[in-house]
Order: sequence, then structure tokens, then C-alpha cells
Amino acid sequence: MSDSDQSKVRRIFPDMAVYKSARRSKQFAALSLPSYLRDWIVMRFADASGQVDMDEVHGYVRQTIPRREDWEALKSRMVNLGEAVRFLAKVQAEIDIKSGEGLFSLPDFGFPRRRYEAIIASSLVREKREDLLRSAGESWGSVELEWRVERLGSGSEEGHIIMTDFRPFRPYRVETDFFQQARIEFSLEEWIDQLLMAIDYNPTGFYTPQEKLSMLARLLPFVEKRLNLIELAPKGTGKSYVFSQLSKYGWLVSGGSIGRPRLFYNVGSRTPGLVSRYDYVTLDEIQSIAFPNEEEVRGALKGYMESGEYRVGDYRGVGEAGIVLLGNIDVEKMDTVERLFDELPICFRESALIDRFHGFLKGWDIPRMRENLKAEGWGLNTEYLSEIFHSLRDDVRYRAVVDSLLQIPKGADTRDTEAVKRLCTAWLKLLFPHAITLEVVEREQFVEYCLEPAMQMRGIIRQQLHKLDAEYGEALPEIGC
Repeated sequence: MSDSDQSKVRRIFPDMAVYKSARRSKQFAALSLPSYLRDWIVMRFADASGQVDMDEVHGYVRQTIPRREDWEALKSRMVNLGEAVRFLAKVQAEIDIKSGEGLFSLPDFGFPRRRYEAIIASSLVREKREDLLRSAGESWGSVELEWRVERLGSGSEEGHIIMTDFRPFRPYRVETDFFQQARIEFSLEEWIDQLLMAIDYNPTGFYTPQEKLSMLARLLPFVEKRLNLIELAPKGTGKSYVFSQLSKYGWLVSGGSIGRPRLFYNVGSRTPGLVSRYDYVTLDEIQSIAFPNEEEVRGALKGYMESGEYRVGDYRGVGEAGIVLLGNIDVEKMDTVERLFDELPICFRESALIDRFHGFLKGWDIPRMRENLKAEGWGLNTEYLSEIFHSLRDDVRYRAVVDSLLQIPKGADTRDTEAVKRLCTAWLKLLFPHAITLEVVEREQFVEYCLEPAMQMRGIIRQQLHKLDAEYGEALPEIGC
């Protein structure tokens, strides 16, 4: 990105611009900190030129974000000195159905080793139930802990670590109006480059504009509710990084086993699953994920992806998370004329389920990570951008603009129509966040950067549906503007 572009982002976003450095990012990666937390820390310690004293940063991290080997010292302060300790950490919380107690764990410390060692104060459960349960998927927050001797139920008195305070990691007040107006100061090309820098990519490292847009397509579920995508890509293109490191509002499942209780609702603990707590749920390395009861998961997914609702026993839940499938693909199959979905697990090879995915990302259009793709220079703070994206999900004005612009044939398939509209809305939020009224929209740009990508992404789903099930036609309705 040019010096003038970097000067512009510093001028227009003076409080949210941060100097990004590939070398420094490696140092933070060694501390096991996600990108959004890294940028927040850098902004605390950077000088006017964006430079950071890493020794000072390491001291702050050691004090504020303790490591696993520091846990015994923290326990000693609580138990032997009677101190309350506060620090930033990943937290997992749940409500125990047997005792009614709020329980927590600190995964990075391997604590607790037995149940009921770590308890959430009942007053805290009442005051911050939503924040605590949202953190059940391991999200960052500031915790205050102390040691107490208490009796649980009819048991004997025992020592427990009690969580007395929890503050979710939300360091910024987000003003979407300012962000929307600030977009006007940038050309479309400049804005695309700013988005890439914000997610830690150097725009000068991409060879074509299409490569840039293919990368940014991964951000569509960040800005639009219940946007369901499938991406197949070669290894090394950064799939996992985008969905796991850029936003605390998303959750990535990588390999292993996952069932209906974790995705939707756990009857035993009476806690909502991932789709009710996050903006998107990404199933990474989809070929290696096991589903204990495939029919049960598939049925629940079909209902949820259609309406945003799910039922487990007598419980009716709702969610706003998009479902994203990520998988690897061999070089010889990187062509939409191939049967792409033969790469998916059998659980996902049902046409009625595939039809509920709005779009397909050709991950082979995204370059493998190279050194010249790593951001170096001034860009928007990753954490700030993720907060903006989260807030844009609630702005219904974009969909109203899309509904007004698109011309839908009377006989168009409803799912195709909804998919194209939802994808158009997401592209509009991402590339033209200032376009909240019809008068602001430049129709030629809307067609090229919103409608045509949406039609292409949904068109691949339609083509692959036809290959799976001849009942589905191969062509999309002729949606125009």
C-alpha cells in the first residue's frame, strides 16, 4: 500500500490506525495471542511512528496475560495470601444442571482438574449471564478470582476458586455512523486495500484484483447474519487464520467430533450451542470432522439454516450464526465443472442441505501465503474492524437497498433469490458501508461488485446441486438490477 494511502488511513482513523509488522506478528504469535488482541496491545504501547518496545510489551503481557506456568503462583497468592487476582484469559463457562452452580474453566491453564473446583459467584451469574454464556466457547475476558471455603449443597466445606467478576474483551465503543461516513473518503480500490491491511494482508502482494476480492469474500459471514458458505481450497491459503484469529465473535471447529448438543443445545447443562452464541460457526478441515449421529446433525442443520430456529426436545432456540464449511481440494479438481461436493463428508452430500448454503468460494483463486502477502505498514486495527463488522449485522437498511435495486423474475426459485439477496447485502456492507440509502448507490459498481459476485457464488451451488440431484435445474433465475 502506498505512503499516501497509509497517511490517509492515519488521518481519517487517527485513533484506530495501527502499524502492522510481519516480524512483530510472529512475536505475538509466539505468545499465542489472536490478531485482534495483538493490535489492541500494540496500540497501548506504540509511539507516534508506530514502533513498539517489545520488552515493555512482554512485561505487560506477563503481568496481564499470565502463562500456564504462572498459574501455581497465582493460586498461591489467592490461597496463602488471601488476595484477589485479575488478568486477561480465555474463559469457558457453563451452568451445571445438577447443582445449579455456574462453573468456569481456564483452558490455557488446564484448570480445573476436577468439577466444582472453579465456581462463578451466583451474583455474577445473575448480572452477566449473557456475557458468561457467550464465553462458553472460549473467548477472551478480564476475570477476577479469589479463593474461598464454601459448602456446596449438602457436602462438606471445601476450598474453591470463585470468579467474582468478568468483563468481556470489548475495548472499543463502536460508532458505525462515523465508519460509514469515513468510507466516502476512499476510492473503491483504496477501500479494498484498507480492508486487506486490516486483516493483516499486504495488498501489493496480490497479483490481480480478483485475488483481492476472493480473499475478502471470506469476510461476508462477518457482516451478514446467517450467511452460509462452502469453501474448498488448497492448503496454505489462510482459511483457518481468517475464521479463527480475526474476530472474537466467530468460532472455528477444526477436526475432531461435533454433535447436535454442541452446535445447538445441550439438554444436560441447559445451555445454548454455538449457533446461538456466535456470528458464524466454521467447520474447518471438514473431511476430518466426525458427526456421532449424522442424521440428527443433518436434520438440525437443515431446519436451522432455513429459518434460524432449532428445536431440541421441548426447547426452541434461535441463532444468527452463519454456517461455513472449509475443506481442502486436490489441484486436479479445482474446476467448477467437476463434482466438487464429492470432497465433502457423506453427511453434507444431500441436495436439500446443500441448497441451504448461499454461496461457494473458489479457494483456489486465493494465493498461498507468501512473505510479500504479510502486512507491513499502517492499517485499521483488526479488533476495531471486527467490532464494526459485528455491529453492521444489525443494520437492516442495506437489505432494503438491495430489495429496491434487484429485479426478480416472477418464477424465480425462492432459495436462489434469497441467497443472491443475502450475498449482495453482505458485499454492499463490506465494500460500500456508506450505501445505506438508494440515492448513494452507484448502480454500475453495485452490479460489478455485489450482484455479479453473488450470482457467481450462488451459481456454483446451483451447478453442483444439479450434479448431485437432477431434480435441480442448473441455471439461476435471471436476476437483474
